[in-house]
This record gives sequence, structure tokens and C-alpha cells, in this order.
Amino acid sequence: MDRREFNKGLLATVANFALIDSLFAYNAFGSNIKPIATHWAIKLNEFCSDLKTESITANQWQKHIEELYAKIELNEILKFIDFNKLYKGFEYPDLGVNTRLVKFPTLTDLPEKTAFVKKVFGMKKDRAIIPHGHSNMASAHLILNGEMHLRHYEKVRQDQDNLIIKPTIDRIAKIGDSSSISDEKDNVHWFIANTETSFTFDVIMLDLNNKSYDIHNLDIHEKQDLSDGTLRVPILDVEKALKKYGKETHH
Repeated sequence: MDRREFNKGLLATVANFALIDSLFAYNAFGSNIKPIATHWAIKLNEFCSDLKTESITANQWQKHIEELYAKIELNEILKFIDFNKLYKGFEYPDLGVNTRLVKFPTLTDLPEKTAFVKKVFGMKKDRAIIPHGHSNMASAHLILNGEMHLRHYEKVRQDQDNLIIKPTIDRIAKIGDSSSISDEKDNVHWFIANTETSFTFDVIMLDLNNKSYDIHNLDIHEKQDLSDGTLRVPILDVEKALKKYGKETHH
């Protein structure tokens, strides 16, 4: 073998080692990178369109959103929705929560009018997204800032001016945590801010099942235990509910 052939063989060997090295690196880190084939906002809109057309169930939609959020760095979302701009000059009400509409930047394959309503919800410490249930609605909530006490309940049925509900979740939700509601799962929720300020990014689907959506504000403190794991809870009008639950005073 002359020197030229030897050098060619050596270069090929080095190139092969470099390729193998890169493959090992990909296998080692690829599972942590969790690449998303298309932008997360496009995937989110696809899931919401599928729910709207009943290509997927509400339960599947909730699972898809949860899995999607688990793959995205929170900073990506904060930059994409320009959270700093939304945060500046935000007006915090003394009772309850305030909202701002979110506008997505232009993306190929993402319609200007998405299949869902997108908002940030913000509030001061001890203020609440008051306890309420929904009909013909689904929504997902990602904690962007602060910490909240989160409770969920399953809506079993409506009984005149009451909802029969069953507790499902009671935990502290921190930055990056998400939750969701639908007619199928964890329908009633209640958030109380534990930190100076707290914000969520909300994806909201209205008028599902070809019916108008409805919201039922609940008087949780007046619950009646039905001794089968469920509670009968009176429905309140929004003004009374906000006065009673918009600012937490029970410690």
C-alpha cells in the first residue's frame, strides 16, 4: 500500500469515527431534547381544531396539551407571547383576576385567527380565579409566574341550582405546571395566588358540542357532603361569587 492509499484509508477511518461519535451524542442527548416536528403553537392549534371538529375527544385533547407543554421550555413560550410586554403595566384588581388577550407572531401554517382564544390571567396574592364549572367548554392553563393553590373537581351532574361535584386535585401549582378542564374531566377549578403576583397562559375552547358555553360560579364553602364522595354545591351569580371568593380571607 503506498502512502496515498494509506492516507485515504486513514481519513475514511477518522470520518467514520466522527460519524459514530455524533450518533452516540445524539442517542445520549436526543431523548432530552425532545424535538417538536413543527412549532408548538402550530401543534396547539391543530389539537384545538381537532377538538372543535370532534376528531379527538376532550379527554384526548387534555392529554395532548399536557404532553405538548412538557416538551417546551417555558422561556420559549414567554418570548413567543411577549410576556414581558403583557406583564408591564398590568392592572391587578382588588377582587379576582384580570386578563389580557395574547397575540401570536406570524408563523407559516398558523392561521391569524387560531381555533382557540388565548389570554394571560394575572392576579395579586390571595386573589382568586373563583371556583367555577363549565359546560361545552375546554381550557388549559400554564403557570407562567408565581405559585397558586389549585383545586379541581369533577362535575357529576346539575341538580336545580346546585352542582354535584367530586374533589379530584388539591395541590400547589408552580411555574411550568399546567392543568386543564373539559366536560369529560376535572370540570370545576379554583386558583388562589400564593405569591405577590401570579400569571397563567390560558388556551380556551368555547361552544363545543355545537352548543353555547356556560359557566357556573360555585359557593364551595356552603357545600353539603352527600356521604358518597360527592358534594352538593350552590351555584352563585358572578357578583356574589367574586365578593365572597375573589379575595381569600380564610387562613
